[in-house]
Amino acid sequence: MSELHLPWLEAAVLLPLIGAICLTRERDPERARHWCLFFAVAAFCCVFCAWLDFESLEAERANDGWRLLSPIFEEPVLVIDELSGPLSSLTALLYALAVAATARTKARRFSFRLTLLSEALTLATLNCQRPWMLIALLALGGLPPYLDLRLRGQPTRIYAIHMTAFIVLMVLGWRLATSQDASRPAMAWSLLPLVAAVLIRSGIAPFHAWLSDLFEHARLGTALLFVAPLPGAYAAVRLLLPIAPTGVLQSIGLLSLATAIYASGMALVQRDARRFFCYLFLSHSSLVLVGLEGVTPLSLTGAMCVWLSAGLALGGFGLTLRALETRIGPLSLTDFHGLYEHTPNLAICFLLTGLASVGFPGAFGFVGMELLVDGVVSAYPYVGVLILLAAAVNGIAIVRAFFLLFTGKKYFSAVSLQVRARERYAVLALAALILIGGVFPQPMVDCCNRAAKLVEQQRWASWQGTSVMANKPAR
Repeated sequence: MSELHLPWLEAAVLLPLIGAICLTRERDPERARHWCLFFAVAAFCCVFCAWLDFESLEAERANDGWRLLSPIFEEPVLVIDELSGPLSSLTALLYALAVAATARTKARRFSFRLTLLSEALTLATLNCQRPWMLIALLALGGLPPYLDLRLRGQPTRIYAIHMTAFIVLMVLGWRLATSQDASRPAMAWSLLPLVAAVLIRSGIAPFHAWLSDLFEHARLGTALLFVAPLPGAYAAVRLLLPIAPTGVLQSIGLLSLATAIYASGMALVQRDARRFFCYLFLSHSSLVLVGLEGVTPLSLTGAMCVWLSAGLALGGFGLTLRALETRIGPLSLTDFHGLYEHTPNLAICFLLTGLASVGFPGAFGFVGMELLVDGVVSAYPYVGVLILLAAAVNGIAIVRAFFLLFTGKKYFSAVSLQVRARERYAVLALAALILIGGVFPQPMVDCCNRAAKLVEQQRWASWQGTSVMANKPAR
């Protein structure tokens, strides 16, 4: 395997950048789609090879090889570990499937250049562990959705205000966190800007308005790919968890739990399919933060599993909604549509991915939700009941949306609404991964457990380095 020890991560970031540059002069939308798919698939192959390289070699050897950026930077810029390996592979897969499932009728209005630029920035973010560079990449990652809104002539004020606040608070928060003595009691106050930045980027209430605004006005594929990797949770893991006192993490967990319940209730009463998906996604991303802030091995493992399973299931759920929008336009949840006879494959995928996201037995999300509840209950007994309540309401909302979209009446169409081959392959790939992960969950659970141990070790090492531990982290 040593012969394959190549600069996979650098190639995974540079290939989409090269593709975005090459597509600047391409005017044929079909050719642009083919080239974008080529670069997206190549990036996924590189990320997956980097993960295999890391798993097959020791960590020191896997991150100590030939690197393209070594003449510029003394230390490695992009580093893979137990957390970034599966997360980067899932993200690259979602980008490739989103491009592959883009219908020919939507290719002219879909910005493939911005998609490749967004993929490059996202993959670089998920494999960056230098704090200031990570902050810079998180700031740059907000540009593609903003440019997409501008190109479509949609309002950008709400999105721009929240992203600007996120960047300013992130820079200020990390500056204060690194300038304060960790042994001083005022450390928690110095972390408030950083906490606020994480809450904004994660869409935690009351900082969630930008998320619903983005899904309402941006292209559904752009909004989905922007939020699916959960960069807010990644920023919390890399920047906040290692240094934050237990009280700060508990406050974030309580806000996230309240947001999960609130978002599940909002998803149940939405009249627009995009806003329904937005609140459904927000509820699941908040549950990930609840598990992360528990800072116990079991809760961290459950949070990592829900992170991956929700990204996979809700990614497929969003692509299914996108395919339905392509056929009949904006989807309303105020009346029955009766689309099952025309698109049975999309109906099955809609129900499968939706139920998988809430932890239905037989899907990978079931194992993650069980671990999350068990881990949180061991530390906070009453919180587990509220997590199950949020998951149950989400399940009811998904079944309600399924009946409204696919049953109730006969739908008459002058054109065929059948799934195209590219969409069918994308849907089947996601469905297969969900079912395989549910039948054979152990490999991914082991991977998530190693990632949880890494996060706990980093947190414990950070607190061990302080002279006076005024508030020891939870074990």
